[in-house]
Amino acid sequence: MTLPIERARSRKPITWLTILGVLLLPAAVGGILVAALQNPTERLESMTAAIVNLDDPVTIDGQVTPLGRQLASGLVEGSDDLDSNLTWVISNQDDATDGLADGTYQAVITIPEEFSAAATSAGTAISDGGGRAEQATITVTTPDDGLVADDLITGQIADVAASTMGTMLSEATTENILVGFTTIGDQIGEAADGALKLANGARDAATGAAAIPDGATQLASGAGELSTGASSLATGLDTIAGNTRDAAAGAAQIGSGLTAGASQLNSAVPGLKKAMGAVQTGTTAAQTASEEATALAGSLGALAASCTPTDSAFCADLAVAAADAVTLATSAGTASGYLNGAAPGVGAIPGALDGAVTGLSQGGAGATELAGGLTQLADQGISASATGARGISSGATQLSTGATALADGATELSTGLDTLATGTGDLAGGLRTASDSLPSFSDSESKSLASVIADPVSSNSSMDTIFGPTAIPLLAGVVLWFGGLATFLVMRAHTARTLTSRRSSATLTLRAFAPAALIGAGQGLLVSLIVQIVASYDAPAWWAFAGTAVLAGVVFAAVNQALVALFGGVGRWISALVGVLAVATGLISTVPDWLAGLGAVLPTAPAFAGLITASGSAVAALVVWGVLSLVATTLAVALRRTTSARAVVAAA
Repeated sequence: MTLPIERARSRKPITWLTILGVLLLPAAVGGILVAALQNPTERLESMTAAIVNLDDPVTIDGQVTPLGRQLASGLVEGSDDLDSNLTWVISNQDDATDGLADGTYQAVITIPEEFSAAATSAGTAISDGGGRAEQATITVTTPDDGLVADDLITGQIADVAASTMGTMLSEATTENILVGFTTIGDQIGEAADGALKLANGARDAATGAAAIPDGATQLASGAGELSTGASSLATGLDTIAGNTRDAAAGAAQIGSGLTAGASQLNSAVPGLKKAMGAVQTGTTAAQTASEEATALAGSLGALAASCTPTDSAFCADLAVAAADAVTLATSAGTASGYLNGAAPGVGAIPGALDGAVTGLSQGGAGATELAGGLTQLADQGISASATGARGISSGATQLSTGATALADGATELSTGLDTLATGTGDLAGGLRTASDSLPSFSDSESKSLASVIADPVSSNSSMDTIFGPTAIPLLAGVVLWFGGLATFLVMRAHTARTLTSRRSSATLTLRAFAPAALIGAGQGLLVSLIVQIVASYDAPAWWAFAGTAVLAGVVFAAVNQALVALFGGVGRWISALVGVLAVATGLISTVPDWLAGLGAVLPTAPAFAGLITASGSAVAALVVWGVLSLVATTLAVALRRTTSARAVVAAA
């Protein structure tokens, strides 16, 4: 069944089948695109990726830490936030390279050898108090002929996995730091207590040191007196030593004299013994002489008595001789008495002389020994004592000087200790303030706080796809635009009888626009139904989306009609470029400014905005575009109604 709608560039009439094809084209295209691109992360299992784990585990505190293996396990396990995951294959470098080349794998994740070492380097540097921290990296490789979004999907998954592991490591490191804060705070508190005790002790020491100068001064004075006394003692000992040496010399002389006397006496003993014998002989002789003299005196006396005075001189001489004999007898008797009295003593003289010789010999030896002892006493005893006394004097002088210095030093020590006590007290106060200022956390608080510090900002966005919520409005707007283009690929922008028609230009414009508008509205409705099947909007959102889509379909029909009416076939090319620009400027915000500016003035821009969020401004802009397009088509129809004869003939 044909319809009274003229086909573009052909006299063949348009059928309902043609209209149905034009009507369904945007729905089919949009359905295919939306179905293919909507939530691709829900169908990740259709992609296969290989994991090449080259990591060498590290040992921390005696525990093996295979972070590469944990990362690989996390990739294979997937995220709780996604319903699907890539099909992961644990592989090696050769297999991964071959699989990437023949299309078996759409991506290869390579975990390098130093991954664990680098990932734990920050925590190790903190715990060791130094060292270089390195960032752990993984490599994502995709084939050169891979699909456009495959790199984005695998890269996003690898980034999320790496970020998750980084957050886990950051949590562990931060938790240790927070626990360290508590430990440091406790230790600083203990240090504050110790500093306070030190301050108290320093004050006590300062008090004690303050008492030292007086004692040290007294000690210096006493040491000075000791030095003077010791010096005097040394002088006296030197005098005693000199006198002792003199006594030793005298004792030596006595010893020599006694020894010499003993020797001389010993030499005189034989003579004395001879003399004693002579004395004994003399005693005997004296006694004999006394007896003889007595006898002679008696004889001479008798002669003298009997003497005649004839010779008086002789008688006188005889009388004198008798008197002399008596005197001699008396003397001899006296001598004999003396000798007899002395005989016992003289007899004892030899024994006494022997004892005297022995005593003198022993006295001489003793005197000699006394001289040696006195000399030794003088040299070794008294002189050494004098030297010692001088040493005592010198030491006492030094002691006095040292005690004076001690007094001065003790005064400075007391001042220093007092300053130390003040400074240590200030230190204790500062440490206590620092201890109180440092935060203290329980294990549960440290764990909770570490998790927040490691990941301080989170998003409550429910987006889990590489294409955001604007993907469907963009696709819907683009397919509706190309639907309008398709409509006027089939239909004329105005009737071929424009030149001869009696109707007004506006009427001719509306007659050509009416079926296109109906088709555009139908396209918008069908696209909205397809979108609802795929995206499952709630009722208010879908009604707003459907209303905007129907309006956009009608307006796009008017714009495409105007382009074809004004520019003919070139208008269709312009329409195609508009569709491409709509796609280019709607996919990403990083397009050049001039291109973004062009996209902002296109008729697709308000449609795109209204499909995202229904708004009066978007509807008004679409209405303006529709009205301006109808006006432009009307002007084009009016211009077509004036022509040359040649054109009329050609049209006939």
